[in-house]
Formats: sequence, structure tokens, C-alpha cells
Amino acid sequence: MLMKEFIEYIARSLVDEPEKVSVEELVEEHRITLKLQVTKDDLGKVIGKQGKTAKSMRWLFTAFAAKHNKSGHLEIEEAK
Repeated sequence: MLMKEFIEYIARSLVDEPEKVSVEELVEEHRITLKLQVTKDDLGKVIGKQGKTAKSMRWLFTAFAAKHNKSGHLEIEEAK
């Protein structure tokens, strides 16, 4: 699905360590979940001030999933 690559592209553009960004896609019957992982130092850059960047990425992903008759959920977490 193209949205996984799009979210990964956005995140890599924002962080200092783009090579450590990863996105895992989980597809269920009526739900798509993306798990975006970034380093601890880059977490704030992806979330943004007052969560605005994360909110925008979630909004885009939710709209994309809705277009495909699914619900979308974007999780942002620290890479392990």
C-alpha cells in the first residue's frame, strides 16, 4: 500500500537519523494499523509542537484508509 511509504517518507524528512525510521503495516479485515518507529531523540520531531505534526500525519492516514473503506490507526513509538 502506498500510504506506508508516504508516512515513512514524511518521517524520514523530519528526523536526524532517517536510516533508523521504520514503518510496520498490519492489515485486518476493516482496519489498517501503521506502527512508525523512530529513535528516542527524533520522537519529538515526528510528534511536533503540541502534537501538530503527528495529528496531521494521522489525519492523512485516516482519510486514506477511509477512502478504501477501512479505519486507519497510526502509532508512533520509540524504536527498540
